[in-house]
Amino acid sequence: MSLYSAGVEYGIHCLLFLVDELGESREASVRDLAELQGVPQEYLAKVFTKLAKARLVAATEGVRGGFKLARPSDEITVLDIVTAIDGRKSIFDCREIRGRCALFDGSPPSWALEGTCAIHATMMTAQKRMEDALAQQTILDLARRVGRKAPATFTTQVSGWIEGRRDNKGTIAVADISE
Repeated sequence: MSLYSAGVEYGIHCLLFLVDELGESREASVRDLAELQGVPQEYLAKVFTKLAKARLVAATEGVRGGFKLARPSDEITVLDIVTAIDGRKSIFDCREIRGRCALFDGSPPSWALEGTCAIHATMMTAQKRMEDALAQQTILDLARRVGRKAPATFTTQVSGWIEGRRDNKGTIAVADISE
């Protein structure tokens, strides 16, 4: 079972498509982003409602309206996106079982319950490190990483596809993307 929902994955991917090769924001509709990635449009619309509420994306007006980044791509962290979509999640829920040991016969000694549970403290350290790692990665960082991996034409093809959709032309050859 995953800690984070599919919406987190969809949201991060969508925000990557809202960043051009220079790290600047571009506009796209939820419908187009859903089609581009093969994900459910209705679910993605709910994700974008959460992203907009968190002020990570902003709606654009007009016939060609959609969404764009609400802040510079180097100021939107993966943790911002995760929190906007799934809220704050704890990776561990301490049940305080340390006082239930059968040897205590229902009356745990004070040493067994003093201070923070060592297991709980370990798990909280792990959560902090995970959140710190997510907070250190921005959408721009991820876009650059994808840009280094993808063929040089991919970003141009994505831009062309999105603009073609926005112009209701939809003309883009996708055969070159797989190279």
